[in-house]
Amino acid sequence: MSSVSVIIPTLNEEEWIAGAVESAFAAGANEVIVADGGSDDRTTRKATAAGARVLLGERMRAKQSNLGAHAASHGNLIFLHADTHLPAGAAEAVGEALQHADFGGFRIRFLETSRGLTFAAAAINLRTRISRCPWGDQAQFIRRETFLEVGGFKEMPLMEDYELAVRMKRRGLTTILPMTVTTSGRRFLRKGFVRTAAHNWRTVIRYRLGADVDDLARSYRR
Repeated sequence: MSSVSVIIPTLNEEEWIAGAVESAFAAGANEVIVADGGSDDRTTRKATAAGARVLLGERMRAKQSNLGAHAASHGNLIFLHADTHLPAGAAEAVGEALQHADFGGFRIRFLETSRGLTFAAAAINLRTRISRCPWGDQAQFIRRETFLEVGGFKEMPLMEDYELAVRMKRRGLTTILPMTVTTSGRRFLRKGFVRTAAHNWRTVIRYRLGADVDDLARSYRR
């Protein structure tokens, strides 16, 4: 079986974390590390009960992910969002993919059922197939040695997953596995599909044009 550490950065994710951890182990992970940024709910307790190793760190997803990567015991890394589930066989598939690629991610579908979310998933998968840049909610994966060599995630409050994907695409071969992760569409459902998609792309475009990342983060989270 492939040697894989799954790293899950968290902040107040008690509703979702146990399912994410359990899915990672069911997918063949050798260890699951939950890097928590100071949750004041039962996130860490539920993560521990599900079998994860919990690390406490500073509140920033990039820093939490880097903390988990440095602590990981295995050669391949998967970065998983707390509201996302890996498919069966994901660890073995990642191990095989990383024999030929430097970096990758999965296709995506949403847990909730709605026509808008079905369209959103199709749009995300089409974008990824064209761009070869999987974002964070697509369970990015990379060899630990490579991750440390390139300096890990850039420690900024937003866009760290996008920045790593673009950097790895420029560096070498990126692959998109034909397997699908299942994630929550809660943000699309809360704010609306069109509004959320437009806001996401406006944020990406502003980032590419050199906008201040702290300003982008404040705008994104309002």
